[in-house]
Amino acid sequence: MSIVVTGATGHLGRHVVEQLLERVPAEQVTAVVRTPEKAADFAAKGVKIAVADYNSPETFDGVFAAGDKVLLISGNEFDKGRPAQHQVVIDAAKAAGVALLAYTSAPSTLNAALADDHRATEEALLTSGLPYSLLRNGWYNENYTENLAPALEHGAVVQAAGDGRISTASRADYAAAAVAVLTGEGHENTTYELGGDEPWGFAEFAAELSKQTGKEIVYNAVSVEAYTGILTGAGLPEPFAAILAGVGASIEKGELVVTSGDLSRLTGRPATPIAASIEAALKG
Repeated sequence: MSIVVTGATGHLGRHVVEQLLERVPAEQVTAVVRTPEKAADFAAKGVKIAVADYNSPETFDGVFAAGDKVLLISGNEFDKGRPAQHQVVIDAAKAAGVALLAYTSAPSTLNAALADDHRATEEALLTSGLPYSLLRNGWYNENYTENLAPALEHGAVVQAAGDGRISTASRADYAAAAVAVLTGEGHENTTYELGGDEPWGFAEFAAELSKQTGKEIVYNAVSVEAYTGILTGAGLPEPFAAILAGVGASIEKGELVVTSGDLSRLTGRPATPIAASIEAALKG
């Protein structure tokens, strides 16, 4: 039996594999990657490397075996039909007879366009008859802390989220929840709504950034249209910019507030507060 992680060299996947290696022997872990060179460090530790691509169903032949526990990390190619990509993994997992397929989805309360692919994948997974675990991940702290340079340069945090609040946690927190499911028992046919312990708003985010840097940083709430324009001006493709701006509208409506407590229960510790991730980002 292996624990198999798809998208294993992505931001979340790396955290998952690294944390799995703290819990199980390396030979029990398989990292599914498109570019094996990016997984050289995992291979050096004894992790099995499987080269496969969501866009090429035949590459998943033989990747899974009966009894495996699989983490399907959602793809990030928004323009390539993610539900069809995910279906490739679901079909291969069903053919192999895996013991569990866990999927990184989005909170059930999210109605933004971004959620459509996740809902379609969830439906496909339930229809497959496979034992499943839906890991409905909220937003990452890092979504807002990885590129603080514009806010520091202009003295403003710009979002299209109004006074809305959001329950975020670190990537490492969400990875820990996935690892708990993959290494634990009794997680078949479960759904977890995952998010940080304390929701926050962007005015608080700007205030925390001011406090930690000693610079005056304000929150500048803009319209969805204006934010889409800002993102396209920064080089993002218009369709993707519109999706991200749409998330801001969802935040304003409270769709990314998660109150279940599932994340800290699964990990056995409090979620990482946004202030801690800001501090880590500023230290570089």
